[in-house]
Amino acid sequence: MIKYVPELTDVVLEEIPDRVTLAVEISNCQGNCIGCHSPFLKKDLGKELTPEVIDALLKDNFGVNCFLLLGEGSDPEALRAVGRYLESAYPKLERALYSGREEVEDDLMSLFDYVKVGPYKKEFGPLNERTTNQRLYYHREDITSRFWRK
Repeated sequence: MIKYVPELTDVVLEEIPDRVTLAVEISNCQGNCIGCHSPFLKKDLGKELTPEVIDALLKDNFGVNCFLLLGEGSDPEALRAVGRYLESAYPKLERALYSGREEVEDDLMSLFDYVKVGPYKKEFGPLNERTTNQRLYYHREDITSRFWRK
C-alpha cells in the first residue's frame, strides 16, 4: 500500500520543468538523508493512494499536466501499480517520481516520464546547484542542468 499525506498535496510549478504538477507527498520513506526537510514522512501516516483517490485528486486539480510522487513509500509493488494506473487511465498526463535512492530499477524508469534520483546531501546542495549529487531524468535523459541558473 502507498500512503500519501492529503494536507501536503499541492499544485507546484518548480518541481518539474515547464509543467503544472500535482505534487503528492508519500509517507513510509525508506531514505536516511541527513538534513531531511520532511523527517515526519518516515512515519506510517496519511491515507492510501488508490485509483479512486487519484481520480478525485485530478478532478479537483483540473489543468495539471504532471502527477508527481514525492517519495516511494515502503511497498514497491504498490508503487508500480500506481504508475501503471496513471499510465493507463491518463495516457496524456506525465508521471514523475522523486526517489532518494542512487538509482531505480529499469521498470520504474519506464513507468515514469521523470525520475529524480540521489539522496539529499547538504555538502552538494539541492538540484538547482551545479554541485548537486541529485539527477532528474526525462525518459532516461539527464535534464538536471535545466535547474541551474545561467
